[in-house]
Amino acid sequence: MVLRFLWWGHRFWYRVSAGRIGAKVRNLPVLELTTAGRRSGKRRSVLLNHVSHARGFVVVASNAGSDRPPGWWLNLEAHPRAEVRVGRLRTQVRAETLEGTERHELWSRFVAANTDYAGYERATDRLIPVVLLAREH
Repeated sequence: MVLRFLWWGHRFWYRVSAGRIGAKVRNLPVLELTTAGRRSGKRRSVLLNHVSHARGFVVVASNAGSDRPPGWWLNLEAHPRAEVRVGRLRTQVRAETLEGTERHELWSRFVAANTDYAGYERATDRLIPVVLLAREH
């Protein structure tokens, strides 16, 4: 319950401050991802840590090490087009799951910035998706 309140507060302050408050969490920058619900089609938003990429933003579907993937990831699998907001910048993106060397290199950037990600990897048997949110032109 407390964690849910903290997440709500973070999202509220991020939105009302246009990303000035809550722009970084645990050494990583934050973005707001808005997806279409896989069943409802309704807009769903979540704040996520990210690392930069030449083609957009990279996020991980860790769900804090849960064996279940996060809902936003399931939404992207069903509808890969989404919107990203970083501060005042809004951009349309298309999700791509990264694999191989590129996945490993970007996953390593998350772990180097925040060792919690290494714990998430140890906590689950599933391969945690590393996702490029590629800007659409």
